[in-house]
Amino acid sequence: MPDLNGYYCVTANDMALQRRAKLRKLSRFAHVRQSVIERIMHGWSPQQIAGRMRLERHPVAVSHETIYKFAYSPDGQAIKLWRHLPERRARRRPRHARRRHGRRFGPELNILHRPDTVAARKQFGHWECDLIQFRKKFGKANVTSLVERVSRFAVFLRNNDRQSRPIMDGLIEVLQSLPHRARRSITFDRGTEFTDWPYLQAGLGVQTWFCDPQSPWQKGTVENTNGRARKWLSREVDPLSITDRHLKDICDRLNSTPRKCLGFKTPAEVFRQKLLAQMRRTE
Repeated sequence: MPDLNGYYCVTANDMALQRRAKLRKLSRFAHVRQSVIERIMHGWSPQQIAGRMRLERHPVAVSHETIYKFAYSPDGQAIKLWRHLPERRARRRPRHARRRHGRRFGPELNILHRPDTVAARKQFGHWECDLIQFRKKFGKANVTSLVERVSRFAVFLRNNDRQSRPIMDGLIEVLQSLPHRARRSITFDRGTEFTDWPYLQAGLGVQTWFCDPQSPWQKGTVENTNGRARKWLSREVDPLSITDRHLKDICDRLNSTPRKCLGFKTPAEVFRQKLLAQMRRTE
């Protein structure tokens, strides 16, 4: 009989694949699986969930690709998780067919080059921006969410669609009345709605930074604010029915609520304090 002891690569690979199939994290850990399902249904994207797990140093973290695969697996299809994903596709597009927009945002604008004083919240006047989206059946209308990093002061603006120029015009209109030191920079993700950033820079004189691809969690301040705003701006709300007055009322509620991270001061109080300090410096 031949000696069958030793390493056989094909057999070993088959065994490894079998182990991976049996031991996938979302299958092995029910509490992790349930947490992922709840966050997807709450409106979080797989990138946001995976990024948040890494940020929180979760003992059992999963990648956004694993979450997507689970959502389109028989188990995910059984509860129709795809309906809660950003693009709400019943079938996932092949990787080569997915749109990439990285070249529209030069490497010099990457968030890695953003000064440490911004990341540490040591300097007032740095903002984060995002869009609050609603169900696809309501069309492309959305709400711009703009938050100052130090004070957590929030501003919401309604948009009829996702065209970049009107969105940038809204930001310019809101921020242009502030002194330059109160609008030093804005951090975005790499959505197509923010591709007209050169127009924003020219019109406002503000520096722009962009998160890594598929890493919106890197602008956690505005993501957190969006989660709080969902209490009034759920995905089931028709954005065309939202008035400017309604958005102002929501902002007033958020900005007048004491925050533990601010020593239980309100965002409005901290924003006013920091703004007055900057104005005194320019006198």
